Amino acid sequence: MSILGNVLWFIFGGFLSGLFWCISGLIWCITIVGIPYGIQCFKFATLSFAPFGKEIEYGGGVPSLFANIIWIIFFGIPMAIENFLFGCIWCITIVGIPFGLQFFKIAKLSLAPFGAKVE
Repeated sequence: MSILGNVLWFIFGGFLSGLFWCISGLIWCITIVGIPYGIQCFKFATLSFAPFGKEIEYGGGVPSLFANIIWIIFFGIPMAIENFLFGCIWCITIVGIPFGLQFFKIAKLSLAPFGAKVE
């Protein structure tokens, strides 16, 4: 089921979500200081392309907190809003609820990607 979900996800919105993660990663990797942020973006782009069957474990410590604060200021809020809106649109129909829930999972991750592990 997760393979079918991931294929449909990619076609009906996952491509755009993953593309935004990749663009964010490229922007961050322009500077040497931003490379850790860029790596996070690329790591979570793979989740955005195929989220079904994957879980996110949140954790981290003080360094993750500081990195997440900087992340929220520059990219977190717009990315979370984008994923939240896509989730709301998909949840309008009963058939789209599984896809909407995946967008909500990614929206939560968009606010604080540092210290989170994708399993």
